[in-house]
Amino acid sequence: MSLKRIAVLISGSGSNLQAIMDAIDSGRINGQIVQVISNKACAYGLERATKAGIPTTHIDHKAFASREMFDDEVRQCIDAHQADLVILAGFMRILSPAFVQHFSGRMLNIHPSLLPKYKGLHTHKRALAAGDKEHGCTVHFVTEELDGGPLLVQAVVPIVTEDNEESLQNRVHKREHVAYPLAVEWICANRVHFSENGIHLDDELLDNSGFRLGYEA
Repeated sequence: MSLKRIAVLISGSGSNLQAIMDAIDSGRINGQIVQVISNKACAYGLERATKAGIPTTHIDHKAFASREMFDDEVRQCIDAHQADLVILAGFMRILSPAFVQHFSGRMLNIHPSLLPKYKGLHTHKRALAAGDKEHGCTVHFVTEELDGGPLLVQAVVPIVTEDNEESLQNRVHKREHVAYPLAVEWICANRVHFSENGIHLDDELLDNSGFRLGYEA
C-alpha cells in the first residue's frame, strides 16, 4: 500500500502536528507529511517541521484582499504537493465554501469538545459552566458547517470537582494527541469509508458520536 501524502495546516505551536509526526516515525501511520503550511510566520510548528526535514510554506492571509483569494493560494500549494489528506492542526482560519468543497471527504479537523456540544470557542469554560460530568475532543471531517462535519473519533475526559478551565484544557489537549494520530492512522490504512448511511470503520457503521475513546487509564 502506497504512502498517503499529507498536508498539514497550522497557525501555532503544532503540538498535534508533532503527535502525528511521531506516529509516522514509529510506523503507525502509513503516510508522509509532504507540506506544512502556516498563515503565521512565527508559528513554532514550522520549526518542528523544518527540524524533521518536512517542507514548509508561510502564506500570510493579511497579504490577500479576500478570504477566497487566500484560500485559493493555499489550495494551489496543497494540490501542487498532490496531498491525499489535509489536516487542520490549530489552523485559526474559517475556510471558504469553495476550499472546503474542493477537499470534501479528505480534510480533518480536531475540536476541543464532544461534538455536537459546544461548537465554536471557549468550550472548556462552557462545559464547566454547564456542570457537565465529561468533556473531551472530537476529530471530524470538515464541511461548510463550522464544527459540523461527520464525526470520526472522540476522546472522553472526566470533569472532576477540582477542575478549572486551565486544568481541563490541559487534559483535553493531551487526549488530542491520542485521538488525532489514531484518526489519521485509520484513514491512511484505508479503514474509513463513506456511504449514504454515514462513516464506516472497516465494515462497522459508526454512530453519530463516531468512535469513542474512553477515559484515560
